[in-house]
Amino acid sequence: MPDTNALNAFFTQHGIHDVECLFADISGYPRGKLMPAASFAAGGELRICQAIPMQAVTGDYSYDPVFPDADPDVRLVPDHATLKLSPWASVPRALAIHDCVELSGELCAFAPRSLLKTVVARYAAQGLIPVVAPEIEFYLTAPNTDPSQVLQAPVVRGGRAEVGQSAFSLNMLNELAPFWDEFRAALRVLGVQADTWIHEVGPTQYEINLQHGDPVAVADQAFLFKYAAKEIALKHGLNAVFMAKPIAGAAGSSMHLHQSVVNAEGQNIFSNEDGTEAPCFQHFIGGLQTYLPDLMLMFAPFTNSFRRYVAGSQAPVNLQWGYDNRTTALRVPASHAAARRVENRVAGADSNPYLALAASLAAGLAGMDEQLVPTSPIGDSGYEHARTLARSLPEALDTMTHSASARWLLGDSFVTGYTSVKSVEYESYQNEISAWERRYLLPQV
Repeated sequence: MPDTNALNAFFTQHGIHDVECLFADISGYPRGKLMPAASFAAGGELRICQAIPMQAVTGDYSYDPVFPDADPDVRLVPDHATLKLSPWASVPRALAIHDCVELSGELCAFAPRSLLKTVVARYAAQGLIPVVAPEIEFYLTAPNTDPSQVLQAPVVRGGRAEVGQSAFSLNMLNELAPFWDEFRAALRVLGVQADTWIHEVGPTQYEINLQHGDPVAVADQAFLFKYAAKEIALKHGLNAVFMAKPIAGAAGSSMHLHQSVVNAEGQNIFSNEDGTEAPCFQHFIGGLQTYLPDLMLMFAPFTNSFRRYVAGSQAPVNLQWGYDNRTTALRVPASHAAARRVENRVAGADSNPYLALAASLAAGLAGMDEQLVPTSPIGDSGYEHARTLARSLPEALDTMTHSASARWLLGDSFVTGYTSVKSVEYESYQNEISAWERRYLLPQV
């Protein structure tokens, strides 16, 4: 932990007067407080309401009894390793990711970063270290000032909007260069370790792969990646959109999660010494197949999320697995033994990286502990097999609410709080009248 003098020197060097003391709520949205840099350096105590980490995307709160009527405080405790300059601020400013800690000292059960830390600690108790790498897809769109209107692709260099069919095009990857130049510079400032960048299938849709690493550190980077993309896109008259299905008829956006596990010596336990598959690799996949159905709400947290699961779209519709098979939910990429891993393709780009990683890693560890056996891998299309993933938010919400497995894997308080907030969000959604209803029901009913 840096001392006060070192922090003050850093702030003075960069002319910083304020620090964004932030954390991700359950939607992955940055919340927190702005603190004077001098107070931050002096270790000043910072508190926030316990319920804030589980604020609904609508701004509402659940009144489930799991949230005390007294609305108590939690302390915001900085992770000094995340202290960075804020690259989008109009004046010099720093930011730091914080943990939400109860006044009694334990991690707040409602905070997403707490949940991921708890799951990683289970691995550590067995001398194991999970390694993850997310692939994040998103769209860049023109401004959208009227939410009743559809999202549109922005005008690019040739004076017209892209119409799509430009997957993996380097020419189209060069469009919107002022945004990309500033965005890449921001990621360097934030310490976000991006690997490869590609233009995806949809019009002005992109995918960025983050480098593999410690789950909490990588989730921090994914959180800051989204924050930076949105802030810098706005500076350039754009929207960075991480909805799972933002445009009807266009490709959905995912957040594929590559996962492996190493021991204390850094050896991948999914591979035997001779390079063949270790039994625990199959058990890890068995855990994902067994427990992911009860945790679907962590990978598809909104009503829009379920529009992405379309047969033939490279989004899964069941939990089949296979080798180098992109039609399955669980893909084993072709690799050498040290890089043996499983790619969870269920999560949408709209999922909270802390929660999606926590759910996937908890399921995989349970599979290894219980030595669960997966189904046989498939070599054909996953779309030729029965659809088994939840088709709607109410279905996933009901499953998780009544799942003893979800409560065992993630904690009773978290599951109760999370599902109660998702119920609040769904009730709000139900109060909206959609364009579909006006289009078809108004003239014909």
